[in-house]
Amino acid sequence: MSAKVIDGKAFAAKVRGQVAEHVTRLKDEHGITPGLAVVLVGEDPASQVYVRSKGKMTLEVGMKSVEHKLDANTSEADLLALIDQLNNDDTIHGILVQLPLPKHLNEDLVINSIDPSKDVDGFHISNVGLLGTGQKSMVPCTPLGCLMMLRDHHGSLSGLNAVVVGRSNIVGKPMSQLLLGDSCTVTIAHSRTKDLPDVVRGADIVVAAVGRPEMVPGDWIKPGATVIDVGINRIDAPEKGEGKTRLVGDCHYESCAEVAGAITPVPGGVGPMTIACLLANTVTSCCRANGLDEPEGLTA
Repeated sequence: MSAKVIDGKAFAAKVRGQVAEHVTRLKDEHGITPGLAVVLVGEDPASQVYVRSKGKMTLEVGMKSVEHKLDANTSEADLLALIDQLNNDDTIHGILVQLPLPKHLNEDLVINSIDPSKDVDGFHISNVGLLGTGQKSMVPCTPLGCLMMLRDHHGSLSGLNAVVVGRSNIVGKPMSQLLLGDSCTVTIAHSRTKDLPDVVRGADIVVAAVGRPEMVPGDWIKPGATVIDVGINRIDAPEKGEGKTRLVGDCHYESCAEVAGAITPVPGGVGPMTIACLLANTVTSCCRANGLDEPEGLTA
């Protein structure tokens, strides 16, 4: 068996196209332009690249893009004051504080200072609680992207056995809640799970989000299962030359692809969906703030 490759780049482009259509409708019919504000503290190179990409794509779909770049030594009081200002700005519908923050800043305090309705990352404790109890919330972008791809591939997820490998607050836990919401039978597995290979072998859907390169081999995968690989790990690639590296997922792609029915590659799978869902969340937030119908197909 050779697995169908779930093309995250193509799917993300489709989602961004849907977002752009909704933005145009909001402008033309209601005179509203969704706005996204991104706050970057410090000069982490990976974060800088990510923020630039977010800003570029925000503008491409016709939304307002605001970037606040703060010095690494910015005080917690000054950061919280900026967030309060954005919370009270009616032209801003989504606020994202790029993580990780410098060590002198309390990430939980900062995240929970964002207005939950503008928390397009879905990390605020209120949104975590709402999602966990099956209520309307802002949903974390990466799990939302995974859910969209799974729905697109399977149609209905009802009754399928899903194993989420990883229990992080950012991916593992919210992913399990979303799958439960779509009537899957869900197991959360992790590094201390007994008989982990056998647990994974029982899954119709495997979501690997543990942060260990190529941890899940093909012989853990049930024939025909769908594999969503959230991991992005950089490893040495001596075959490319001295000092060279390559990106791999949490699954061993070649062996898993021989057994699975469908699989996301790394790179080019889940990654592109994260920014696409950030844009989708901003449009959703804008619609909710203005008492308008939420965009179909872009929410959980």
